[in-house]
Amino acid sequence: MARAKERLIIALDVDTAGEAEALVSRLQDHVGLFKVGMQLFNSEGPDIIKRIHRLGGRVFLDLKLHDIPNTVGQAAAVLTRLGVFMFNVHTAGGSEMMKKAAAGAVRAAGEAGVSLPLVIGVTVLTSINQAIMENEIGIPGGIQGQVVKWARLAKESGLNGVVASPKEITAIREACGPEFVIITPGVRPEWAAVNDQKRVMTPKEAVKAGASYLVVGRPITGAANPVEAAKMIVSEMEEGLGC
Repeated sequence: MARAKERLIIALDVDTAGEAEALVSRLQDHVGLFKVGMQLFNSEGPDIIKRIHRLGGRVFLDLKLHDIPNTVGQAAAVLTRLGVFMFNVHTAGGSEMMKKAAAGAVRAAGEAGVSLPLVIGVTVLTSINQAIMENEIGIPGGIQGQVVKWARLAKESGLNGVVASPKEITAIREACGPEFVIITPGVRPEWAAVNDQKRVMTPKEAVKAGASYLVVGRPITGAANPVEAAKMIVSEMEEGLGC
């Protein structure tokens, strides 16, 4: 598996290309990938991917596709042609939708001559707790059981991995094997605020449990010195990996 810094994904939760480029320029030698979500993508459009690539950054495009299978398959092809390193879809969309996403990526990568991206399934958002899961979303039972169910479905549908909270890492790893990619948001070092995350772990704990990649935003992007904050988190990850 890659070195600790290559497993750290920075969430570019900003509005403008200028803000994003400033962060990429400062951090790209200290982290592995940059996550572009709906906030930045809807503000700047696909051009933001090209701009990050020009600065030497790799992109995790976090749009959480969730629609009818054919629509998601076509969208997956479009995202693949952008040359992103990975993108995601909602596992709640079902197996046929996930299969179409995976197939769309394979087709587009071959046609465009670009690298095949990782296609990742989103399970239960880290802002969701048990009460919300049962009382508002209407899915009874434990969160972990549902996450593992969706992770298995993602693997069976041809996806490369899933996004899940740190609390479910061990169960997913046991269910889906050592090669399955687990991307973990909800990671907070002890010196950072938890904010709106409900199911969290420290970077050291998360990689020790088996996370493939960690997603970190505000503890780094909101720090007085983002580079030093990134280095501190990488150091914690190295402790967890026994480096």
